[in-house]
Amino acid sequence: MKKVLVIGAGAAGLMAAYEAKKRGHDVTVIEKNEKCGKKIYITGKGRCNVTNGVGWQEFLDNVVQNPKFLISAIRAFPPSSLMEFLEEGGLPLKVERGNRVFPVSDKASDVTKCLERYCLKAGVVFRFNETVLELKRNERNSGCEESAFNAENQPIDQKLSDSVQTAGDGAKIERLHGTHFLIKTNIAEYVFDAVIVSTGGVSYPATGSTGDGYIFAQRLGIATTPRYSALCGLACSEKDIASLQGLSLKNVRIDAKEDGKSIKFFFGEMLFTHFGISGPIVLSLSSCINRRNLSSVQVTIDLKPALDLQTLDHRILRDFDKFKNKQIVHALVELLPKSLIEPVLRRSKIPPTQIVNSIKKEQRAALLTAIKNFTVGQVSLRPIEEGIVTSGGIKVSEMDPKTMECRKMKGLYFCGEVLDVDALTGGFNLQIAFSTGYLAGRSV
Repeated sequence: MKKVLVIGAGAAGLMAAYEAKKRGHDVTVIEKNEKCGKKIYITGKGRCNVTNGVGWQEFLDNVVQNPKFLISAIRAFPPSSLMEFLEEGGLPLKVERGNRVFPVSDKASDVTKCLERYCLKAGVVFRFNETVLELKRNERNSGCEESAFNAENQPIDQKLSDSVQTAGDGAKIERLHGTHFLIKTNIAEYVFDAVIVSTGGVSYPATGSTGDGYIFAQRLGIATTPRYSALCGLACSEKDIASLQGLSLKNVRIDAKEDGKSIKFFFGEMLFTHFGISGPIVLSLSSCINRRNLSSVQVTIDLKPALDLQTLDHRILRDFDKFKNKQIVHALVELLPKSLIEPVLRRSKIPPTQIVNSIKKEQRAALLTAIKNFTVGQVSLRPIEEGIVTSGGIKVSEMDPKTMECRKMKGLYFCGEVLDVDALTGGFNLQIAFSTGYLAGRSV
């Protein structure tokens, strides 16, 4: 039996804690918040999209960063296994559009409660409102040195631990052999045989994700990659975008190109905001361009992706014939949302007051281009604190993908968002947390 510490009680940490405890280890979870799963509570707009019900191969197609690293984790604990695990734990699930899986109750809190029940029933010990400040590896090659920790892993006042006789209350002083980890928190100091770091990224810091895991890794000489905002909105330089705030579009296509070459495109829903654009397809696109030089990236929106140029031209000609004696600003009301008409005309360089029957062929061609390639100007990522997940983290080459154990430091594991892995929207990121947490807990 090992004494195992899990730092962080999110999705990955709770899964790791349960799996380690199930295998007979003495497991303690230290969580800086007052309760488990604080970030789980806000996922899926409070409904918690726990996973996506696809096979592991299709799942990996939706992983943006380092999908190959996740092969072992997703195969060991795929979405089907997570769904079975949660339902056996008393959480009924339902599958919605796009294979998105939610609790039947539509309450994210029920997901956290299910995971916590598993852990508490197994005997996992939780320490809330406690923050790990230092994580150190301590190698002891002889049994003659004394530790300031008793057999129950409770800290003993260092002033009283000079000898077994002065430890007080008959506490037994542990004598350490081999590699152990010394943990210092804002409350006490502890020793553990193994540590699982599941502290999350730096997105939504109010939930406790403040980058602690990166600091631990760097102090121990474990490489990390730069962090980027992922699944975030895009700020746009075109000034008229702000005038569209609140406009939601369905069935549109968003494209990103770099120096004229296509990077990625998505179909679906989007939203104009006070800063630029957001919504499902924009969030997904942000994760595909966040590590590029955005000054060379062009983002455009196809407002009518179901119509090719010829079909759209015929549609416009019909509207022009219908409204031939009106100003063009009033002739597009059946084709475009009202608030979009003037921005489209501005990009077409057609005066909104021009009478339809005076529109020239080249002007109509410019209108087609503006509708099929609506420009938003130079884009930039919203702050990383606003990203749904963090892209970047513990360098995956430092980790054993079959165990989540650090290659250069045995007994130390990382799982969840703290790793340099992230995916598109749809429940994929939470599944990554559960799968990597499962592997880490099983492997201890």
